[in-house]
Amino acid sequence: MNAQNDPMGDARAVTVDPIAALIREGRHRDAVALCAREHGAALGRLCMALLGSQAEAEEVAQEVLIAAHAGMAGYRGEGSIRGWLYGIARRKCARKLETRVRRERRLRLVHDASLEADLPDDQLAARRRAERVREALEQLKPSERDAVTLRYEAGLGYREIGQACGIEEATARKRVSRALARMKSLLSDEAAR
Repeated sequence: MNAQNDPMGDARAVTVDPIAALIREGRHRDAVALCAREHGAALGRLCMALLGSQAEAEEVAQEVLIAAHAGMAGYRGEGSIRGWLYGIARRKCARKLETRVRRERRLRLVHDASLEADLPDDQLAARRRAERVREALEQLKPSERDAVTLRYEAGLGYREIGQACGIEEATARKRVSRALARMKSLLSDEAAR
């Protein structure tokens, strides 16, 4: 059957990712520039969610793009560019967390406490909820924390999470599910106190 007689002809047309096309053409600088434009903000948000520090997140997001540029010659084109970039980001953030001295462990300076006294009740409550969620995230296994963060902060589908974490899609679903159940338990235990 030729394309003219095929009623599904256009529906089955394969869309070519422009970044992947640039990589295949060997135009790696153009590809990384397009990665930065299309995925830079989302990479920054993901790094922020994983690291909890805006300065470190910006630094790591740049490192991700540099690593992506360096790895483009070996890019195999399996999965999405977004999943590939987020996999690099996840690994870079994990290394940053491993090497970060557990300094400040969310130290609360005296002047921070006095600043909280000036916050309206709704903002103070929102800040405290966010702190409880971050503390619950920190209590998860790193693999589960990564999976739930990739799902809800980065907005990846389970297949892309699998690609980013080097696991099967079903395993990604299980990790997210376990992480959510554990967080729900941790947060409800704290609310009961």
